Amino acid sequence: MSALRWVRQPPGSSWGEFGHDDQLGRLNLITPSKVLQGVAEVREGRNFCLSLPLDVPGGQSMNPRRIPPRRYAVIRDGKSAGQQGYCWSYQNEDPDLTDVVNDDVVLMSLQYSTQWDALSHMGSRFDADGDGEDEVVFYNGFRAGVEITAATADIGAEAEHARYPGPNATALGIERMAHHGVQGRAVLIDLEHHLGRQRQAVGYDALMRILDADHIEVESGDMVCLHTGFADTLLAMNRQPDLTRLHETGTGLDGWDDRLLNWIVDVKLACLVADNPAVELLVPKLAANTGLRRPRLPLHEHCLFKNGIHLGELWYLTELAAWLRSRRRHHFLLTAPPLRLPGAVGSPVTPVATV
Repeated sequence: MSALRWVRQPPGSSWGEFGHDDQLGRLNLITPSKVLQGVAEVREGRNFCLSLPLDVPGGQSMNPRRIPPRRYAVIRDGKSAGQQGYCWSYQNEDPDLTDVVNDDVVLMSLQYSTQWDALSHMGSRFDADGDGEDEVVFYNGFRAGVEITAATADIGAEAEHARYPGPNATALGIERMAHHGVQGRAVLIDLEHHLGRQRQAVGYDALMRILDADHIEVESGDMVCLHTGFADTLLAMNRQPDLTRLHETGTGLDGWDDRLLNWIVDVKLACLVADNPAVELLVPKLAANTGLRRPRLPLHEHCLFKNGIHLGELWYLTELAAWLRSRRRHHFLLTAPPLRLPGAVGSPVTPVATV
């Protein structure tokens, strides 16, 4: 099957780099020696939490399709509103037992706040089998409708934002990332220090100037984190995001800069993370009927679809960036496993930097 999954690969892609059946992409570069290299960056034993609270941004104004966490109490025997004794019946609790139990249920979008994108998060229309017809495929040629299936049944409006059950990524799901482990050496590039928090697209030339100015070397297998200050600005809004201000805040990578895209692949970074909503700078919606076939999110296509590079979004990096700069450091040990949720295309994450 693997030999037949694709006979053509997209231009600029690295399908097959780790074998035709590979589902990890550049995470393969996080080897035991890379983990030890990250551990060697721990000098003070101090930790930094790199996640926003799970209910930030707040509301749905930043992305109407993603809902914040909604928590409910677990029902026991149809009677409970929350706290209860440990028994089979709420009304007939065992007087000899002292336990009082709280259990929660949560409904939320897995990519609402600080998150990982799985390689199944974004594919593209591409003629991978060479028959002249485009099909929807994902990294390494895995197919929509075969290994990565969408939900089809509508269970009714009463379920609100959770009406379509059953989507499943039997390939490229987030559990592959969790099982491999996400721990190793990371490097922080402080775009905000050099460029401020005004909105601008960062291309290859600007990024190279920053790396040179800070004497940063990105090595194979490094996890690259970009600090723009966006998440810090968002956090200060206290779950009431000001979209006008946010639209003017923070840099992002220029997904249309071919030299930048080539550098991301050539430097062999393991994954790419930012404290903004997409790593790349989101551009206004493209005009329809232009005759040009292209992605809306070119860096997403380049990383997730073409080269198996996981993306992390809306991480909180400001405190870590300030601490590292005060000590003229850039590297640290990063521990950032996603949820081991089979078939999911993304996951919340609570990354920890240890310095």
